[in-house]
Amino acid sequence: MMNPIDVRNELWAKRIIKALQSRHFDAYYGKTKEEALALALSLIPTEDVVSWGGSVTLSEIGLIDIVRRRFKVIDRETGTTPEEKACLMRQGMLADTFLMSTNALSEDGQLVNIDGTGNRLAAMMFGPKNVVIVAGMNKVCKNVEEAATRVRSIAAPINAQRLATMNPPCKETGVCLDCKSPESMCSYVVTTRLSRPAHRIKVILVGESLGY
Repeated sequence: MMNPIDVRNELWAKRIIKALQSRHFDAYYGKTKEEALALALSLIPTEDVVSWGGSVTLSEIGLIDIVRRRFKVIDRETGTTPEEKACLMRQGMLADTFLMSTNALSEDGQLVNIDGTGNRLAAMMFGPKNVVIVAGMNKVCKNVEEAATRVRSIAAPINAQRLATMNPPCKETGVCLDCKSPESMCSYVVTTRLSRPAHRIKVILVGESLGY
């Protein structure tokens, strides 16, 4: 007998995939991290230069380690100073393929994301010709409003704890204070309604809890 959670996730994902496709995203489902990894690699042309936004999800499925070995990459972590890292982030916005997760997505197929510096969202919206997004089913919300709440109340405060160099107020309180701090995790809040051009953005849903 299949795990009831797996059955539910697969059925739920089918509905979300249809919603994503209606918005011109390519959409896929991987039941496990391993299936998601194989799907993601299959969506990256072998000759592409690859970059990525900060993502616990991508690390959890093992994608970043493999990409570093197999592809020519633009990796901000190779920068030795803040200036070098910023330069690499700018270059990453013009990679052939950009990898990321999403902070939340709605059942009707819209992506909701926050960014502190904006490089990840800039690359998602314009620049790379191919964007591959991997997201655990734990990030699916009923609607855009609930997705935005998830981003501010869960993703941002937890990511603040993860990033040692960042000290927004939510790092001290554990909750969003709608701050105007220079180190705010929520400088940019973006809802992506459609993939334009069609098929540029690919979304892989994963039947596991991944990332924040």
